[in-house]
Amino acid sequence: MIRQHLKNNTLNLHKAQNLANEIDKIFPLSKEVKSAIGSIERELFVPKGFKHHAYKLDALPLAANQWISSPLTVAKMSEALMCKGADSVLEIGCGSGYQAAVLSKMFRRVFTIERIEKLLLEAKERFRKLGITNIHTRFDDGNRGWKSYAPYDRILFSASAKEPPMNLFEQLKDGGILVAPIEHGGEQIITRFYKKGSKIEAEQLESCLFVPVKRGIER
Repeated sequence: MIRQHLKNNTLNLHKAQNLANEIDKIFPLSKEVKSAIGSIERELFVPKGFKHHAYKLDALPLAANQWISSPLTVAKMSEALMCKGADSVLEIGCGSGYQAAVLSKMFRRVFTIERIEKLLLEAKERFRKLGITNIHTRFDDGNRGWKSYAPYDRILFSASAKEPPMNLFEQLKDGGILVAPIEHGGEQIITRFYKKGSKIEAEQLESCLFVPVKRGIER
């Protein structure tokens, strides 16, 4: 049984590396992001009935009317963070945990918040199975952020909004970067915000598709 588990693990990592190579052909990846995506078994993060789609460039449904983002979208959001020289990242919207797992290979400390308790418990179990120990989780309304460990070098907002909550910028280090899908003119655009003292500068990157931000928690 142990031998079969190791065989499956090796096969899944091979599929993950092929997935990273496929993404790289469409959207050139940095070595950090390519290595991160190639080292995470996406199969563990998708519902059982969708295992055969785990290494395709598709978004897949989760419980509670949520979705696990396309690996291509995860790659684009990860690249937008510009991780070099950054130590900590706060993710708003843990979902399946796949994005956080990828981030765990790029940052020394990952903090992730999820407002739906069922999703967070499932994500924590996946992190445990993978032996990932640098992800810190919180069940809360992500719009509030996580003041205890602020300020963060990077913040990733994984739900679409007209603009990110201003209190998240307060939890971002000076010189830090916040990436969020922003609703603009009937579409969503991955937007990179730079915090420079009291100023926030925005850079639009490209279109995307995320579930809209919601407030409160769901048990």
